[in-house]
Amino acid sequence: MSPLPSGLLGDLDPTSDRAVFRQIADQLREAIDRGRFREGEKLPSEADLVDHFGVSRMTVRNAFSILQGEGLVHAEHGRGVFVRPRPPVRRLASDRFARRHREQGKSAFIVEADAAGSHPQVDSLEVKEEKASQDVSARLGSVRRVLARRRRYLLDGRPVEFATSYLPLDIARGTPIAEPNPGPGGIYARLEELGHRLDHFEEEIRARMPSPAEVKTLRLAAGVPVIHLIRTAFDTEGRAVEVCDTVMAADAYVLSYQLPAT
Repeated sequence: MSPLPSGLLGDLDPTSDRAVFRQIADQLREAIDRGRFREGEKLPSEADLVDHFGVSRMTVRNAFSILQGEGLVHAEHGRGVFVRPRPPVRRLASDRFARRHREQGKSAFIVEADAAGSHPQVDSLEVKEEKASQDVSARLGSVRRVLARRRRYLLDGRPVEFATSYLPLDIARGTPIAEPNPGPGGIYARLEELGHRLDHFEEEIRARMPSPAEVKTLRLAAGVPVIHLIRTAFDTEGRAVEVCDTVMAADAYVLSYQLPAT
């Protein structure tokens, strides 16, 4: 077993009150932050770290657990522990719903995937009429039933978000919006063709830890939170024409905003 390269990791501080496994986690975290370990790169093995720091395997595993809980690394069975890639998709709020994209036949997700150089896919598609929840009903102007469109989005085969759009039945029933594939530009292009020219969107965003079902659906690693976003689309008459409830893997996205200075 060869020693780690000089300067890659430091030594433990025997005078510190900080637990040894936390000191090891601190050193690995700093090495990642400073670029000594790049995205996707394998960290030193348990055996290497045991030898370098003179500690037990359990101490090293506890250090790795801290970094996994922070979402900095992920473990692959039989291969080791790797630095987690940074978010590949920049979600630019000021541009993603621009009309020019719809006119080019592109949905917001396709636009973002193209910018990231990734291959977009949609699966787990379900379209059905159902009773509106109290929250959705209130956002859509007290409607009782809605058309719900559920789908999961993937980039290069990796699930990154799942979303459900709710639309009033008097708008969506019997239109291409009710079809599994609503056509180029997505449901917003179809809404405008139906006379509901979009005026603005309102979004509410919060970060939280995922539910067990969300972990399974998005294949989330331990410690990775989700971004929960609820968007309401309004037409030029001021009517709410869609509510979209989206859960995104937080390690897959950067949320980017441009705000006026006035």
